[in-house]
This record gives sequence, structure tokens and C-alpha cells, in this order.
Amino acid sequence: MVLVFFLISTTTELNISNSTNPSSSGDNGNSKVLPILLGLSVLVLFLGLLAWFCLRLKNQRKVVITAVDKKVPNGILEEQEQQTVVLLPRSPSTSKKYLPIPVDSLEEEYRIRSADDGKLFREEYSSLPGGSTQGTCEEANKDENKEKNRYPNILPYDHSRVILTPIEGVPCSDYINASYIDGYTDKNKFIAAQGPKQDTVADFWRMIWEQKSATIVMLTNLKERKEDKCYQYWPDQGCWTYGNVRVAVEDFTALVDYTIRKFCVQYQASDGTKTPRLVTQLHFTSWPDFGVPFSPIGMLKFLKKVKQVNPSYAGPIVVHCSAGVGRTGTFIVIDAMIDMMYAEKKVDVFGFVSRIREQRSQLIQTDLQYSFVYQALLEYFLYGDTELDVSSLEGHLDKLHNTSAPLDRVGLEEEFKKLTNMRIMKENMRAGNLPANMKKNRVLQIIPYDFNRVILSMKRGQEFTDYINASFIDGYRQKDYFIATQGPLAHTVDDFWRMVWEWKCHSIVMLTELQERDQDKCLQYWPTEDSVTYGDFTVEIKGDMLCDAFSLRDLLLTYGPVSAHYELQTRLVRQFHFHGWPEIGIPTEGKGMIDIIAAVQKQQQQSGNHPIVVHCSAGAGRTGTFIALSNILERVKAEGLLDVFQTVKSLRMQRPHMVQTVEQYDFCYKVVQDFVDIFSDYANFK
Repeated sequence: MVLVFFLISTTTELNISNSTNPSSSGDNGNSKVLPILLGLSVLVLFLGLLAWFCLRLKNQRKVVITAVDKKVPNGILEEQEQQTVVLLPRSPSTSKKYLPIPVDSLEEEYRIRSADDGKLFREEYSSLPGGSTQGTCEEANKDENKEKNRYPNILPYDHSRVILTPIEGVPCSDYINASYIDGYTDKNKFIAAQGPKQDTVADFWRMIWEQKSATIVMLTNLKERKEDKCYQYWPDQGCWTYGNVRVAVEDFTALVDYTIRKFCVQYQASDGTKTPRLVTQLHFTSWPDFGVPFSPIGMLKFLKKVKQVNPSYAGPIVVHCSAGVGRTGTFIVIDAMIDMMYAEKKVDVFGFVSRIREQRSQLIQTDLQYSFVYQALLEYFLYGDTELDVSSLEGHLDKLHNTSAPLDRVGLEEEFKKLTNMRIMKENMRAGNLPANMKKNRVLQIIPYDFNRVILSMKRGQEFTDYINASFIDGYRQKDYFIATQGPLAHTVDDFWRMVWEWKCHSIVMLTELQERDQDKCLQYWPTEDSVTYGDFTVEIKGDMLCDAFSLRDLLLTYGPVSAHYELQTRLVRQFHFHGWPEIGIPTEGKGMIDIIAAVQKQQQQSGNHPIVVHCSAGAGRTGTFIALSNILERVKAEGLLDVFQTVKSLRMQRPHMVQTVEQYDFCYKVVQDFVDIFSDYANFK
């Protein structure tokens, strides 16, 4: 516009100067020049306006595309603030097809697709059809039904929607936003539904009853990023009636990745009869607000539990997230492809997603969810199902140890080698590798990952004071239940006590001696008598008692920075110092480890289940073994099941080198066997 104005101004000035120039050739010359210049001015003005309009249109398009693209790196969220589901732009041509992949080629295909930040995954995902070309959504778009839909652009097709029994006198009472979805071979194995809204809860339970469903799979939390994702459609305790369906809570089990709720459901028939049914809800709670889970291990364990819980005689498994397409589709596809893996020794993710999108549009909502399916299938193919019932533990150990040479451990070593082949993600250790933090690490190979490192409050005016070599580690029931850390150094002992204070820890487990083989393994961070001060903290010893395999020290931790008028704050911290670990190798028997784990659990119950600080020297080998055994034994108590391999694998994804040697790995099995022998009825450990 400025250019146009300049050209018009210049033209006008030229005309003025021409008309006032004494040496001009008179009126005749002016009469010829003026129309030409005026015509040029109009043309330039027109071209300028046209260019401005095109530029504005281009910028508008650019803004729209950028708004979508910005969400791609973290995984497009299933549900957006505008209460519509943002969908990835489709490729102009969806004619490209992708053939099934033999399971033996799965690892290589995953590697190829993951290269260049998952470029080929994005291409494959973009080639999927968005939905059915023939499908209509007339029922969903009726005025009476529009308010029943959580998102206006995610609607069930008429040909595959779940139809409820109409309520007499209530128009459109047969509608619910839910669709039948096929499994690998089973027709209508699933019902994919949106998360119930407050005014559709009664319809949801009516669907559960009428479809004879015994299992509900919930893949969203009620709120995420302060947004409502799903209405709570069950009572926390006691019972509640939704329409004609009475729902009573029978049982509740909270685990680290999912929660299991069991309901007694009764339908109030017109003749007054009430036939009770058991309905189990499995609620996966570890799907992050953005993107996909960091590892598929939790989802695979969850899927296995769903398969175990769902009775063979039951109706479709009801699966829902918020919109009922993204996470819902991801779960359904993983289930179907594992079935296909067994039946045909190949997977066809592209073909299966294309097929089920004929039943409900946009199932699997982002390329990250799509690649997560492949990641889960590869995990399952490489490692399989390593879960054991305690009754089969002895036979499994015989297989691992049964070789011609009595001291040979080939079977066990092969199992452990799969763990040592896991890639250490050095690119995710930026904080620990900063020059200012390097000197705070006892062993340079064992540095916490950035995503789960323990962060301290920054000291005023002092950079990098938020770092300590410590990682949050998940427990059996709680996330971040343990803090795995190194033994304090002389210049990090202040940070150690600062961490204990800031994260409200009441239990410290020490698994090394101060010196071993004439080498310093850990600074003594507590007083032998009276008290000692570290920075803003004073530690006073209140008790020191020797048990069979460990010492119990009660320490009074006082926080009081040098400041007038500051009230001192205190906390009792109990240290469990295990003495049964020799300088080389592993403990000779498992009872001492069983006893210390039981003692720590008792202390945790009394002090409020805040994180347990666990350390050896570097905070990986013995530390990982203790945490692994705590989680394994907790599961044996609760379920009579164990999975040493996946437990250790999960720990190694949270901190490098956890359970460092094959001897420590074998010791995990040995302690579980000792536990089963000592507490065969589990009564003493519960």
C-alpha cells in the first residue's frame, strides 16, 4: 500500500510540475500526458490492491497451518480448547498403500520409519483414509442429539452406531455417541465411545447394561490441563443410581499405571426385578497430557489385564477416552495387531486402521499415536510376555540355570543381555553434563535423565543449584515413589539434605559401607553423636540400633537458615543402613533384604508415603536391585505374579545401569524364591 501511495504521489507531483513548467509546450502537451498518467495511476492502484489482497490471503492460510503444525512435535491433543478435535491435515493423495510387515522385519521397519524424526511414520499416517466415504451421521446431527456429543466434529456413523432401546415418549432416546468396532477376527469386539458428559451418564450405563458389557476401558483422566475430559460416571464409594441403573462400588485397586474398579450393576426393571452383574472398569492413568506414554510397557501390562478380566461370555468391551477416537483407537489397534502377530506372524497396522475407520472416523488421531502402536508391537515382539505366576517360579529358574556346567548361567545371561543392550539416552542428560554440574557426579556414566531428575529449589543468585545426581523412580502403586541417588560427596552433602527436606522424605535406605576395598564409597552424612550442620540444615542423632542385617538410625533434621525471627522447623528421618552386602558380589541369602524392605514399608505407612531415598555409592547397581525387589515383592503380595525382566527394564529406562550385573539380576530371582519359601501364604508380609 505504501508503494501504491508513493507511485500516485509521484505521478501527481509530475503532473503539477508539468502544468507549472514555463518551458512546457502548452495545453496540447498536457492534454496528451495527463490521461496516460491517470491511466497508469489507476492500473498501479489496482495492481497494488490485488497484491495486498493476495498477500493477506496467503498470511491467513499460513497462520492456520502453523497453528496445527505447532502441535505436531508433542502429539496433537485429542481435545482442544475450542471443544473440537483438531485433525491433522491429510495428504492430497490417499491412494498409497502399505503392505503387512512380517514380524521378523518389524525391528528394521520401525528403525527405517523412525529415522529423520519419524518422517516416514508421518507419511504413512497421512495416507490413511479419514473415515468412511459412504458413512452418514444423520442421527448424530439431529437437533435433539447435538448436545449429547462432546465434540461436534467427532460423530458416530449411522451404519455402525450403538442403538439404545428407545424410552417411550422420549424422542431420539436411542442415540449415544458410540460405535461398534471390530477386533482382529471378532466382529463388534469393542464399543468405542466418547467420555460420558453429565447429561449422558444414564445413557452410558444403559448401553453397558443392554450390550451385556462386563469391562470398561478408560484411557483419559477426568481433567487434564484444567480441562474437563470426562464426567465421573461412577460413585467413589457406596452406590448411585443413573436412570434405571444402580451402580455400587465393590472393590478398588490403585496401581502405578492404572486403577481397577469393580462395580455391582443392577437394572431396575418395570416389574421390580433387579439382576446384579459385575462390571470391571480398568482406568489407565499414565497417558500424559501431551503426546503418548514414554514407554509402551505400562500399556502392554494394562492390555494383558483387560484380556484377563473380560469374561468370554460378555458383550463388547467398552473403550473410551474423551472423544473416543485417539487413545481409544490406539488401544484397539494394539490389541488387534498382537492377535494378528500370533495368528499370521505379521502385522498390518495400516490396513487395520483403514478398516476400522470405516466404522468410526479418525480412530488413532495423531502420527505419534500411530508410531506408538508400532513401538508397542515391537516391544511385545522383542521381549514377549515375561510375567510369571509364583507357582511357576521354580520351574522358570531351573530353565534359566539348567546348563551342563553347574556354575554356567547361559539362560540367565541371555535374559540379562537383552537389558544391557538397551540404549542409554545420553541426549537426555543435558543438566547432569553441564560443566557446573559435572563435579557433582560421583560416576560419569551414571547421570540422571532430564525428564525425571530430582529438581531442587534454586538458591537465590546462584545458577545451577537446582541439580543433584538423583532420579525419581516409580513404585508398584505410586509414581515417583523412590528417589535413586548416589552416596553424597563432601561438596554435595548440603544438597542431599536439601533434597530430603524439600521432597518431604522420611526414609533413607543406605546399601553401601562408607569404605569398601580401601575406597571411599560414601561420605558419612550423619553424626556419630550429638549433631552436625550442613548449610541450612542441622542433623541430630536420636537413636542407633543394630538389627540382624541392618542398622536403624533415627535422625532429627532441622531447617533454619541464618535469619533473625526465623522459626526452626524439624522432621524425624529414619535411615536403614543395610550391612549384608559384601564388598564383592551379592548377599549370601535373601532374608536380610526381605526384612529391610518390610521395615521400610512399615515406616512409610506410618510417615505418609513420601518418596524413599535409596542410595549405594553411584546409585544404580545395589540401589536398582533394592527398588526392583521392593516392586517385585509388592506385586507378589498383591497378585501372586512377578516379572523380574520387565521390572528391571522399566528401572533402566528411568535411570542408567539400574541392576548393574548379572549376579544382581539373579539375586532378584533368588530373593523372590526365598520370600515364597518363607511366606508361602503371604500372611506375614501383608
